[in-house]
Amino acid sequence: MKTVIALRHVHFEDLGIFEPLLKERGYTIRYIDATIDDLTAVDAVAPDLMVVLGGPIGAFDDGFHPFLKQELALVRQRLDSGRPLLGICLGAQLMARALGAKVYPLGVKEICFSPLDLSEHGRHSPLALLGDVPVLHWHGDQFDIPAGAAHLASTAVGPNQAFSIGDAVLGLQFHLEADTTRIEQWLVGHACELARAGVSRNMLRQQAREIGPRLEAVARQILEAWLDKAIPA
Repeated sequence: MKTVIALRHVHFEDLGIFEPLLKERGYTIRYIDATIDDLTAVDAVAPDLMVVLGGPIGAFDDGFHPFLKQELALVRQRLDSGRPLLGICLGAQLMARALGAKVYPLGVKEICFSPLDLSEHGRHSPLALLGDVPVLHWHGDQFDIPAGAAHLASTAVGPNQAFSIGDAVLGLQFHLEADTTRIEQWLVGHACELARAGVSRNMLRQQAREIGPRLEAVARQILEAWLDKAIPA
């Protein structure tokens, strides 16, 4: 039986549409709630796959959220092991920080559905399956591309949207995993952030309805393509 541990920061930012696909492929999923679980007791190396999910804090906020120091230690252990690691939004930022790259405020909130501009590396990665399908962006920070990593994607707002190291390490600033049928959870959970940023909840709701089915189909294909390389049968 293959295993996944997913480090989660807020309950509704979970594996989303990735969860049923992982179960279909025979994975047993264990969530670690980073804010309350004992991270020192977590084996970061043993699982076949480790996923570090998003959340509404910064990767550099360990002064406010001390658990981040322990989480960073887990991410470093996983990176050192060379075993498959997927980071999403905050998760990708923690990976970048663990690899010595800078993580910092973007200066604006990028909260919308919009397509990616793929780099040459990105066009030869599983992300190429996206084509012109928009993805969900929901962040106010960004990472620099770590030394030795391949830069995969950008947008006009954020130049660093994804990176990879070999076949087994993938960091995504955007939310490819988000289940758009559950967008209302995001709109409620991040209501204060949306209000401060002046982002229309009706716009996001409409975009989720229009884009969701196409995005879910291609996101599943991307995860499958990445897993096929990261964890060969």
